[in-house]
Amino acid sequence: MTHSSSVPYDIDSRQNLLRRVDLAGRALRRGRMAIIRQDERVFVVHAAENITGDGLTNLKQHAADSPMVAMTAQRAAVLRISPTGEKTVCLSLAEHFNSRLIRSLADPTQDFSNPVRGPFIPLTADIPAAAEAAIQLCKHAQLLPMAVLTETTTPSRELPEVSVDDIMAFDEVAAVSLSRVSSARVPLDGAEDSRLIAFRPMDGGVEHLAIVIGDPPRDEPVLARLHSECFTGDLLGSLKCDCGQQLRGAIEEIGQAGGGVLLYLAQEGRGIGLINKLRAYRLQDDGFDTIEANERLGFEPDERLFLSAAEMLRNLGFEKVRLMTNNPDKVASLRELGIDVVERVQHEFPSNAHNELYLATKAKRSGHYLTASSKTAEGKS
Repeated sequence: MTHSSSVPYDIDSRQNLLRRVDLAGRALRRGRMAIIRQDERVFVVHAAENITGDGLTNLKQHAADSPMVAMTAQRAAVLRISPTGEKTVCLSLAEHFNSRLIRSLADPTQDFSNPVRGPFIPLTADIPAAAEAAIQLCKHAQLLPMAVLTETTTPSRELPEVSVDDIMAFDEVAAVSLSRVSSARVPLDGAEDSRLIAFRPMDGGVEHLAIVIGDPPRDEPVLARLHSECFTGDLLGSLKCDCGQQLRGAIEEIGQAGGGVLLYLAQEGRGIGLINKLRAYRLQDDGFDTIEANERLGFEPDERLFLSAAEMLRNLGFEKVRLMTNNPDKVASLRELGIDVVERVQHEFPSNAHNELYLATKAKRSGHYLTASSKTAEGKS
């Protein structure tokens, strides 16, 4: 499966959808407002993490109804807000909600310095679809997933405008709209016969890269790795994860095998972005594991999508793979997306004192296939 009925098929429609979402997300990143349309209803939206006093005043000036703060159920649970059974939880914007309080609600790194907040009573009626879309727009902009929004009858023509459907279709449209933009031979340490191929989404966003090593036959299962970019691990050699080891180890192993493909995917921090990953690291320093940290931020434990990877493999002519991974979700996702994973190839490395908890959490809580070999050479348990 590569498309859903919600995805526009003509190029112009796709490109316009991606541009609308991109412009609205950029506005939120700059501390500005954007408009989200839900059928005939119109909402003005602001990202919670960078709202200011002036921004809150401007948003209230557009209000035709009581403004609200929208957050994920994960973040609501951290704030001890009673569960509603929905994945989006909204609070009415009470009088004492100033911009500083809203920013502190969004940012879990302030939880310990602002321990007394609430109690907060969630709204249980008339939760608009625009609330979930606003959170998703914050995620697209790599901001914390919390938004302030209000319904309006006087939308400004100066604000970028996007629909709920646009936002919710964005990930899929971006994935199926990838195109090759450049390729070059790049000899790598451990795999000198390598070629890099860049794939760009139609909105002009960050490129995904394919590293094709050798000339693997297209009619046989190809040795493959899906590697999500990790600035700290891949480039800086961070000891908090095993990403750098996995990247360089995969290139070397594929080179020794005579050929294969590594997809370097632009989805830093399991899809939450570099800044939010650094926030998660700070929470880990406070004693939370990697899953707890992501959930305190308001994210799922893993926000990554692998449709882009499936599209890249098909574009390269690979329909069957021997997948180098310890992650069962990657195997299941590729299979659901029409790629035949004929074998899972174990891919793990010794841990160190800084990433033992991280690896143990992946094994115990995320079901990763990690064995005793992931422990340090000294045999720590």
